[in-house]
Amino acid sequence: MNTDIYILSLAAATIGFIHTLIGPDHYLPFIMMAKAGKWSKNKTIWVTVFCGIGHVLSSIILGVIGIAAGIALDNLELIEGIRGQIAGWALISFGFLYMIWGIKKSYNNQPHSHIHVTEKGAYSTHHHEHHGKHVHHEEKRSLTPWILFVVFILGPCEPLIPLLMFPAAQHSVIGLTVVTAVFGIVTISTMVSVVAVSMWGLNLMPMGRLEKYSHALAGFAIFASGLAINLLGL
Repeated sequence: MNTDIYILSLAAATIGFIHTLIGPDHYLPFIMMAKAGKWSKNKTIWVTVFCGIGHVLSSIILGVIGIAAGIALDNLELIEGIRGQIAGWALISFGFLYMIWGIKKSYNNQPHSHIHVTEKGAYSTHHHEHHGKHVHHEEKRSLTPWILFVVFILGPCEPLIPLLMFPAAQHSVIGLTVVTAVFGIVTISTMVSVVAVSMWGLNLMPMGRLEKYSHALAGFAIFASGLAINLLGL
């Protein structure tokens, strides 16, 4: 392996790390959905890895097809740009709908009272909220991980094809494989690391009254991530 491939590999690791870190859409949806849905640590990590693989692999496949077919770089960048806009709007739509659902859910879970009449005619009341075991049952059948996976397949790794794959392909297939593998591993590892550390920090913080708004807050965070992609180009 020549010096150029070593340099490109180092660039792939650096770009993969920075690209992931400055893009909140790479980790914020997982953090917020895990907190709202009370996902286990293992589930959160595996959903993040699963979506990360789809995110990277979709751009790799497009790049390989483009290189093999001799498609101009400008055309591939145009396709990636369109994919990015679609992914952004998908996050915006999903986040907004989930936020509305979360608001409705928090309203329906307001504490309320029930009046009971005993056989002797005496009255008694008790207060409660509708949450608990059935919330976990609901989350077990949730389609959220699959929705996030589809969104991440649509979302491109913008710097991968023009900055790494095309230059590496000028050297050898092995060089192309090494550079893309480094980028993918660093990207997914960074996603998992940020999610894991953030979840650890959130679990130390008492939510208090905000707990019942966790779904609404998760929806808002995903909505904001989509806006960051389409409006700020993150």
